[in-house]
Amino acid sequence: MEKRIAVVGISIEDRDEASKKVNEILNMYGDIIVGRMGIPYKERNVSVISLIVDGSNDEIGALTGKLGNLSKVKSKVSIMY
Repeated sequence: MEKRIAVVGISIEDRDEASKKVNEILNMYGDIIVGRMGIPYKERNVSVISLIVDGSNDEIGALTGKLGNLSKVKSKVSIMY
């Protein structure tokens, strides 16, 4: 399988409700996560996480799919290479 480098953007609307589940999923895919930055945006009541990942299309799709299935969580991916 060919590996891709991608940027994954994640927004969490209810941090108290979703952050534990998000972190569990990210831990499951820790082997493809190269870097992570998380910022709580209190004025908008949302937290934003950006990931740099290096994995196959299937791995990246599975990660974003699991995140997208969580209530009050949105994720978008941009394949770079």
